Amino acid sequence: MATYPKILQTVLDTTDVRGLAEFYRQMFGLTYRPGDEEDKGQDWLVLRGGDGARQLAFQQVGELPAATWPDPRVPQQLHLDTTVPDVGELDAQHERALALGATLLLDRRDDPVEQLYVYADPAGHPFCIFVGS
Repeated sequence: MATYPKILQTVLDTTDVRGLAEFYRQMFGLTYRPGDEEDKGQDWLVLRGGDGARQLAFQQVGELPAATWPDPRVPQQLHLDTTVPDVGELDAQHERALALGATLLLDRRDDPVEQLYVYADPAGHPFCIFVGS
């Protein structure tokens, strides 16, 4: 039987490690790993889910060009797909994302097949919220 590496977490580069970690902490209800809660000028932060497993990490970089999706000049490189159970929750999470500092890139809320929004986080990384399982 083959053994495979397990994905530990997704790491996002950012020019503002605390700011981006805080955006995702609030957006997805995550918690800091022990020791990361206080702002001590860290250049690496980790967020965990309710089960304690690592979900996202953030690494400080000097500069980072924001993705220009859907324009291909600067590719998105990676993006997060997230789901909600219904359109009502999609609308609620849309308002939360904007209030937390996300920028709307694509509005397909009225798509009859797949209702979704695509955003850029405060560092320019794209992420999607769509209705699905």
